[in-house]
Amino acid sequence: MESAPVHDAGPRPAKQAATPVPVPASSLTPHARRQAHVGLLVTLVLGGLSALPPLSMDMYLPALPQVTDALHSTASTVQFTLTACLAGMAVGQLLVGPLSDRFGRRRPLLAGMVVYVVATAVCALAPSAPLLVGFRLVQGLAGAAGIVISRAIVRDLYDGVEMARFFSTLMLISGVAPIVAPVIGGQILRLTDWRGVFVVCTAIGVALTAVVWRSLGETLPPEQRHSGELRGTFGAFRGLVADRVFTGYVAAGSFAFAALFTYVSASSFVVQDIYGASPQTFSLLFGVNSVGLVAVGQLNGKVLVGRADLNRVLAVGLAVVTAAGVALLLLTTGVFGKASLFEVAAALFVMMAAMGVVMPNANTQALLRTKRNAGAASALIGTSSFLVGAIVSPLASVAGDGTAVPMAITIVTSALIACAAFAGLCVPGRRTVEGP
Repeated sequence: MESAPVHDAGPRPAKQAATPVPVPASSLTPHARRQAHVGLLVTLVLGGLSALPPLSMDMYLPALPQVTDALHSTASTVQFTLTACLAGMAVGQLLVGPLSDRFGRRRPLLAGMVVYVVATAVCALAPSAPLLVGFRLVQGLAGAAGIVISRAIVRDLYDGVEMARFFSTLMLISGVAPIVAPVIGGQILRLTDWRGVFVVCTAIGVALTAVVWRSLGETLPPEQRHSGELRGTFGAFRGLVADRVFTGYVAAGSFAFAALFTYVSASSFVVQDIYGASPQTFSLLFGVNSVGLVAVGQLNGKVLVGRADLNRVLAVGLAVVTAAGVALLLLTTGVFGKASLFEVAAALFVMMAAMGVVMPNANTQALLRTKRNAGAASALIGTSSFLVGAIVSPLASVAGDGTAVPMAITIVTSALIACAAFAGLCVPGRRTVEGP
């Protein structure tokens, strides 16, 4: 067991242990104890909540060129419908995370899910690109509840190596979403137009809300919640940010996510407009890349976690992401001649696969730095990722729709910043406790 302490941003109980321990079953509500034992049900519900963002994003991707034509807009404007949703998820997590530490997980989660369903339904009726951007912002704000609270629930129920393994298991479930979402989106476009994509997303949101209502109990007992004014609850952010190692993991994961979201937001135009592929071909390639992410995520959870040092695994993952980005840049700039779609897709596949070890391990290492402020910590992780992604991803289209070079440059730059944050803030500091 490492001797380094795990930092909490808020006040500690008088005799709290220096290293994280699993939440005792006796300290949970009866319903929460049942949830802890029904592992498959909890995994499926939390996986569904984690899958909501890729469903909202990726099912819509094959329709981006169609939305551009239907709303008489430009590619860069329509890309802001993705950016708005992402920015909403970033800001929403800052609000919902601390509230879940104060009022529990269940009520803020259900409120957010209901608003998400309404906003998604309204997106299907949007008559113009600016209105669609606005409703996507609301959709993101509400959908943030599922993202941030699902991570906080994992921190409520698991610790150390078990938490890292559970995050990898969640990647298997949430990873199915980006595999099937573009495929479903492409097939929906065979039957109807882009508005039908939002209708399907609305139906999925209604179903998931009903499952959460019936099956997911409260996992944060009243005695473990923050008391007092909300100002003190939100003040937990200050203590978390002061933890240099926590900040390093958050920054590394955020800029890695920026590289990933740059691919998500720009690949539809690159594959379809530059290489002339159909929406169905794009969906297939996107699905193959997501298979790589899921497969490596499962390798991480089943083989690497508990056997290899998580910092070392994270370092290798970041190095591979950077190398794949450099290869993509060389291909798109024509260093090796005119690149084929297969070559570009291969570089993107390697980058996506490496994310299978980067994202779960960065999140795990960050959350291991705190226990009592899991909601606030989860909010900072998610907000930083989505906010950085929302700011960086539009740079992929800065030179117009006819070149993939800006996408490659943005990916490489984001990956290099992620590596610098990890090496500069995490490696020289004290290592986090990885559980008993």
